[in-house]
Amino acid sequence: MVCMTNYLASGFLLATITGASVCGAGSGLPRIPPHWVQAGLILDGSSAPADGTANPSQSCSGVSFSRNLKYGESDQNVLDVATGGAKETSPRPVLLFVVGESFAGNHGAPDVSPALQDQAMCFAARNGMVGVKVSYRLAPANPWPAGARDVAAAISWVYQNIDLFGGNHDEIVPVGYAVGAFHVASLLAHPEFQESDSDVAGAVLVSGLYRLSSDASADEKSYLGADASKYDERSALPGILRLEIPLLLAWSTADPPPLVAQGETLKELLCNSPTQCPHLTVLRNREDLASLFGPDASGGSLLEPIQELVREIEARGLP
Repeated sequence: MVCMTNYLASGFLLATITGASVCGAGSGLPRIPPHWVQAGLILDGSSAPADGTANPSQSCSGVSFSRNLKYGESDQNVLDVATGGAKETSPRPVLLFVVGESFAGNHGAPDVSPALQDQAMCFAARNGMVGVKVSYRLAPANPWPAGARDVAAAISWVYQNIDLFGGNHDEIVPVGYAVGAFHVASLLAHPEFQESDSDVAGAVLVSGLYRLSSDASADEKSYLGADASKYDERSALPGILRLEIPLLLAWSTADPPPLVAQGETLKELLCNSPTQCPHLTVLRNREDLASLFGPDASGGSLLEPIQELVREIEARGLP
């Protein structure tokens, strides 16, 4: 991973920490200094979302955020970390959220509001895990495979630094949502995009596209290119069928029929593969990101399925 200058924002610029490197031990440069985390220098200590609006619920009460941590070269390569207030005696699993509902735009994953993405991170932090939200580069300026490479770089950053937030780098679980699911699945299916420390213990894919066809939308073509003959090699299939890590596959009955068909096809192919049949959840609704990661499991939350996936990971002793 390329080590970048770390401009840490928590409502104002801290001149004392501007220019610090965020790298792993193997890079020869220092990581985030542990005393910054312990002293709260990179935590905003607030339950308010990044855009300053009110939270849609009280699910972020007691959650602290570390904002705008740089993991790559682009201004869009930033991530947030959310941790709960409870003291844990052992490192916690890490949910790394990669969300987005379009391939193209001017900023990193602009189509899902910061408040709803915070809701997802709080879902993790309040349930004994560490939540990480990833922003990534978008088309047309950054076509395939920029999304997969950014996910790899973010995972590498988490692997090298998450212990400072109480997380376990051996239990990183990316959660791909919509277009984010395509990028996560693409990374898992294409080892050539993975970094030396971007292994994951499992993955969650929600309402994603996994193979595009010649009738792709203009948004999809802006990322994959106009040449449809390359779509198969740029899709998650068939590479994802060789995975041995546990997977949770989810979609909603309210999803458009093509999305449901993509999920059903991937599930059938995985169950017929020599490696695994994934965990499966069919949600009753998918009103927004908060409805999937809210505190009320009876409303179709992914809480219980993700907890089951984490228990399987820990039982396997992965990776």
